[in-house]
Amino acid sequence: MRTHEFKFKYFPRKAAEAVGTIFIQSTISTCSVEEIAKAAPNAIKWFQLYVYYDRDITLDLIKRIEHAGFKAIVLTVDTPIFGVRRADVRNKFVLPSHLKLANFNGNLSTKINNAKAGSGLNEYVTNLFDDSLSWQDIDWLISITQLPIIVKGILTAEDALLAADKGVKAIIVSNHGARQIDGTPATIDVLPEIVKVVGGRVEIYLDGGIRQGTDVFKALALGAKMVFIGRPMIWGLAQGGEKGAKAVLELMKKDIDQTFALTGCRSVADITRNMVVHESYYYSHL
Repeated sequence: MRTHEFKFKYFPRKAAEAVGTIFIQSTISTCSVEEIAKAAPNAIKWFQLYVYYDRDITLDLIKRIEHAGFKAIVLTVDTPIFGVRRADVRNKFVLPSHLKLANFNGNLSTKINNAKAGSGLNEYVTNLFDDSLSWQDIDWLISITQLPIIVKGILTAEDALLAADKGVKAIIVSNHGARQIDGTPATIDVLPEIVKVVGGRVEIYLDGGIRQGTDVFKALALGAKMVFIGRPMIWGLAQGGEKGAKAVLELMKKDIDQTFALTGCRSVADITRNMVVHESYYYSHL
């Protein structure tokens, strides 16, 4: 069983490699960057970065991802602290005994399982992630790496402008799965305003709520260059490992192709803004 569980960790990366799409690895992954690089050497790999109070930890991570062939750093900016995840608190969330935070050694790799109360993940984040992160820290990141910096967690035009002014290469319009604070807007609703303000300066990506090809089409029509999915991949992975994760990606591709065909688009270049109309448009004409 232990061997099976170890191999299971690599499945989504291999699935992404198989279909030629981008894979983003988390700082708090249960696989190390070196394991990922070895398991999927030809995958396009980006690294999602949380910044620790101890900046030497972050510096070491960046050196390792550069050496491992990762192509970009995705800085998450919407989690100075984690929102209250009541299920995690109620269940006293910890990692299964055979897993650890594999990008670290010693206490940093197992501290998540030593919470005094409530969620081990929340306590880990509270104790170790730098909640004083500011826009000036993007200058610091740019100064220590040649990798492009992508900022994830943008929901307003104002923040999009600040990110563009800092010289980041792209932004990801994201609400962190709507798990940070109740009432946060859907990413698809805020996308048009952000595109209007900074669309010509940086590339704009989107995640959150992407479940089928029509969702991808809507995001592209509203100005996103690319979208990311998370939960559907987890469903596929849980059901069938690498085969299940790959099946989800292939189903998504098929659904996108069908949506293109049914809307008369031969390529992304054929998609126009007026192909997506908000439902309120029809209510106003009743």
